[in-house]
Amino acid sequence: MNGSAAAHGPAPALEVRHLTRRFGERTVVDDVTFTVEPGRMTGFVGANGAGKTTTMRMVMGVLAVHGGEVRWGGRALTAADRARFGYMPEERGLYPKQPVTDQLTYLGQLRGMTRRDAQAESARLLDRFGLGGRRHDKLESLSLGNQQRVQIAAALLHRPVALVLDEPFSGLDPVAVDSMVDLLRDRLADGVPVIFSSHQLDLVDRLCDSLVILSDGRVMAAGPAEQLRSGGPLRFRLTATVDAGWVRGAPGVRVLDVEGATAVVELADDAAREPLLRAAVERGLREFSPIVPSLSEIYREALR
Repeated sequence: MNGSAAAHGPAPALEVRHLTRRFGERTVVDDVTFTVEPGRMTGFVGANGAGKTTTMRMVMGVLAVHGGEVRWGGRALTAADRARFGYMPEERGLYPKQPVTDQLTYLGQLRGMTRRDAQAESARLLDRFGLGGRRHDKLESLSLGNQQRVQIAAALLHRPVALVLDEPFSGLDPVAVDSMVDLLRDRLADGVPVIFSSHQLDLVDRLCDSLVILSDGRVMAAGPAEQLRSGGPLRFRLTATVDAGWVRGAPGVRVLDVEGATAVVELADDAAREPLLRAAVERGLREFSPIVPSLSEIYREALR
């Protein structure tokens, strides 16, 4: 299909390098750098006003860049490259009084698809979202959640080589979220880099291979999920045969929770592990297991 990732081979990485944007005297995106790897899903998280939408708009050429650049395949991103991207903006841009299938077909043709291919792909996507029976209805007659489904279909229609999605799961029920995730995984299997912003940290934790945390226009943490998890505090669950209150006096140990014979502790550094273990063995050690932080915990730690 025209514009498909498969037709052009696996997509390269999408690189954001030192992006900067000002509104008047205020810098809203400040030296932002991260990479969205092909075939991986990157979560873009931060509070309202952190600069996520502004960054995405610069990536897509909607806003001018005041510093830095966006790279695609090791070179500067061009307008022709962006035409092959799938973009879901924060402000949804479909026409409420037009039939769903008509405007999806029109948007597909704008992206270089034939009318027949655009009609076929829009029908396939609407069927996957359970909207096959509503394809000839006007958009405004659909619920807000179903309108969101149509907006997602518009971003995916031309089988883009990269996806930049601003709050794509907002307003979707759990069934629609699962359908959306299935579609995104299809694109990931083709090697497409995907970045999406979200306030739903449980979804970020469930879906993302990588994470970019933004605060006040600056990157607070970025990288593969496993790397970020392993770089967090050294936390362990410890259980012995006696009351765990003894851990409060252990050197280099911060006690987060004690309940009976079990304690959750954080070590100041790895050197505190061995003496703690020795003391635990003397008290009938039963469990000493690392606690792997969720991405939502990593997010909260980064913003402290």
